Order: sequence, then C-alpha cells, then structure tokens
Amino acid sequence: MIKIKKTKLDGFLVIEPTCFKDNRGFFLETYQEKIYKAAGIKDSFVQDNQSRSIKGVLRGMHFQINRPQAQIITVLRGCIYDIGVDLRKNSPTFGHSFGIKLSDDGYRQVYMEPGFAHGFCVLSDFADLHYKVSRTYDPHD
Repeated sequence: MIKIKKTKLDGFLVIEPTCFKDNRGFFLETYQEKIYKAAGIKDSFVQDNQSRSIKGVLRGMHFQINRPQAQIITVLRGCIYDIGVDLRKNSPTFGHSFGIKLSDDGYRQVYMEPGFAHGFCVLSDFADLHYKVSRTYDPHD
C-alpha cells in the first residue's frame, strides 16, 4: 500500500510507500507498476539512473525540451532538498515550484509528470539518488 499526496502543482506528487521494519532492518518496494498505475501514475518507465553528490552540491534544474521525462525520485542514502518547477506552458501553475526534503529515513518519493524541471541540493555529507524515467536521456535535448 502506498499513500499519494498531491501538492500545489498538478502532476507533482509525494509518494509514501509502505516500509516494513523490524530489528533486522527494513524492506521497501520502491516501484510496482500495478500499484503505481492504480494510484494514477500512468507513465511507462524505461530507464533507471543513480547519482551520488556531496554536501552542498546543487544539481539542477534539469529537463528535456522535446522529449520530456516523467520521473520518480528516491533518496537511497542521505538527505536532500528536492524541487520541481512546472515548465508546461498550458498549465495553470506554469513557472511555479514545489520543494520538499527527502531522505533515507523518510521513505518518501516524488513523482513529476513530463514537463517539469528537477533539481536538488544535498543537505547531508553525501546523497545517493535513484531516478526512474519515462524516456531515455537525450544529450542534444
């Protein structure tokens, strides 16, 4: 079971997957197509990426113009301040942003539809992020 929370930006969601903890550690499903689609996330994801950045690094704002990507962001280790900016010209929230703190102890993800720019700043000594994307990266876009 997952909880989906809407934000002030249509198409930018906070996801809280169920985390099963005991004295040995924890287990967390970070994606299951059937569950995410039932929750309204209809994109097909075709590529997974992982990055590591050190404290104070600011990454962003990243986006693709002609082949925009939907993304699901998960922090595997560390803590970040994550932000999305709505670049969809026909959106009522065009140009608006939403930010949220994500960490490895919060068990939260963010989802953004195609058409958002994405960036983050690392708050911990380092942060490892996992990205699911709906289109492959195009370095010319």
